[in-house]
Amino acid sequence: MNKDEIEGKWDKAKGKVKEKVGQVTGDRDMEAEGVADQTEGEIKDSYGKARRKAGEAVENLGEKIKGE
Repeated sequence: MNKDEIEGKWDKAKGKVKEKVGQVTGDRDMEAEGVADQTEGEIKDSYGKARRKAGEAVENLGEKIKGE
């Protein structure tokens, strides 16, 4: 897991809390902010996964070229 994945998971969790607090308190702005944080977190997490997979693919290719 890389930095982007960790930040994405944090943003998603933070967003869920904000969304629920907004729902409970009737604060629509807080609820919307929570949804936005979750979306941002999902984007960061997906980007991080893609980066990690690309890095793994490059490593695997390097190993094949070296004959390991």
